[in-house]
Amino acid sequence: MQWAAFGAGIGAALSAIAAGYGIGKIASTACESIARQPEAAADIRGTTVLTAAFIEGVCLFSVVVSLLIVLNLNGWFMSAKVLG
Repeated sequence: MQWAAFGAGIGAALSAIAAGYGIGKIASTACESIARQPEAAADIRGTTVLTAAFIEGVCLFSVVVSLLIVLNLNGWFMSAKVLG
């Protein structure tokens, strides 16, 4: 049971690290693109924000799944009858 909680924590941490790296890469590419084509700054900015939101959504989903795994290991769902 302890290894499952450890695995859930590692999964959440790796997801957050990957999301941070991805958003950083998007931001650096957007800055380079705006420097090359300043007239397209509005389009690039909109695409950057949308892509970053999708990455954050995936990260949030994985953190929630990890949290659900840990709470289910502790018997919280079954004792509180949250799931039915």
